Formats: sequence, structure tokens, C-alpha cells
Amino acid sequence: MDTSRILIVDDNPEIREIIHILLEGEGYLIEEASDGQRALDLTGKLDFDLIILDIMMPGPNGYQTCIEIRKNSNAPILFLSARTKDSDKTLGFSSGGDDYLAKPFSYNELISRAKALIRRYQVYRGKDASITTETKGNSSTEGTPMEPIFFHHLKIDEAKEEVTSDGIPLVLTDTEYAMLLLLVKHRRQIFSAQHLYESVWNEPYYYGANNTVMVHIRNLRLKIEKDPKNPTLIKTVWGKGYRCD
Repeated sequence: MDTSRILIVDDNPEIREIIHILLEGEGYLIEEASDGQRALDLTGKLDFDLIILDIMMPGPNGYQTCIEIRKNSNAPILFLSARTKDSDKTLGFSSGGDDYLAKPFSYNELISRAKALIRRYQVYRGKDASITTETKGNSSTEGTPMEPIFFHHLKIDEAKEEVTSDGIPLVLTDTEYAMLLLLVKHRRQIFSAQHLYESVWNEPYYYGANNTVMVHIRNLRLKIEKDPKNPTLIKTVWGKGYRCD
């Protein structure tokens, strides 16, 4: 039985009930909120492994709620909305969302996306000891701490899963952390959008994922670059992808 906790935020009780039944059937613990303020209250009291967030709600909308949640939580946020324009998705990612699924949605796709987000969050936040041990190497068996990674003005501490810039802690989402770690560990290797998506999101590439990767790269640059408009850490190789030098 999976004890991961999911928060469903939607002002439509029927949609909440459907998602509740689907995910509870997969063994997850479910909490519900009918508006953004209630979601903020719950995230202030409980730890969640995934937040499924509608956009059009009374009170704070989904974008505003996401921004506020990001001030205190790195839990993955999946936007679930009938708004399907590229600009809506871009705004969702810019607000701190990790993924975006349009209504009406496939039940199988919702479950698949939810599992992938939770799995990635657990891996990069150390909640799954068997996976993190394998991912991070055999330092625990040798009894020696892992050495931090220094990259320009950044220090990446894998043991603590912390990133600092000139000694100042950075607040990265688990997706941003995973993306940065992958690129830094494979310096000078060019990662296409598809390669990045499948490596970080740990699921097959799909139409529209290129925009997802692009927005997350932009958000990451805003946090780690001295001059995000002229990035020197994560470079774009036009027509090919991204790399760290």
C-alpha cells in the first residue's frame, strides 16, 4: 500500500470525487480542497507528495495558489484544467507547476502522470531509500559522504539535495533540481528536449513536452544564472538542445 499523500484542488465536487476514487484505488491517501485558500491551509499543515490543481476557482486561482504553495513546498504540482492554450500552459509552468493535463482527461493518463511525478519526487527527495541508494551510488555502503559538485558559482550537495549560489541557498523544485543535476553531471553533452524529458520526467516523450522542457529551463536559469538573459551555465545549442559547459 502506497502511503503517498495527494491533494486534489478543484471547485467541481464531481471531478474531485472521480479523481479521489481513481487515485485512492491506487493506494494513495487523498485530501480535497474546493478552492485555493483551502489548499493553502492544507499545504501549511500537511506534507503532500503531489498536488493536483485546477486553474479557474473562486478566491485565489490556480496560478496564484501555485505561486503561494511554492513559497513553502517543493511537492510536484499537476495542473488539471480545461484551459488548453499554449499560453495557459506556459503560465502554469512559470507559476511553478511541474506538469499540465487538459480536461477532459484520460483516466489512464492521469494515473500515469501522477505516478511519474510522485516517483520522481520521492527519488530526488530521498523518500525511497532503495531507489535513492542506487541512484546516488554506493557512498552509504562505504560509509563515506558524497563530495559536493562545484560548477562555476554553484555548489550542489547531493547528500542534502541542496544547491547554493555563492553560498546562498537556492529554492529549486524537484524537477529543476533533477534537470540541473543531470546536465551538470554530463557536462558538454547535448541533451535534446526529448532526452531531457524522458530522463527527468521518467516517462515517454509526447507532443507538447518540448514546451514543458523549455519553460523549466527558463525557470531554472532565472534561479541559477547571474544574467538569465545571457546564460552561461545552461546553454542552448540551437536545433539540438541544451548543455552545461
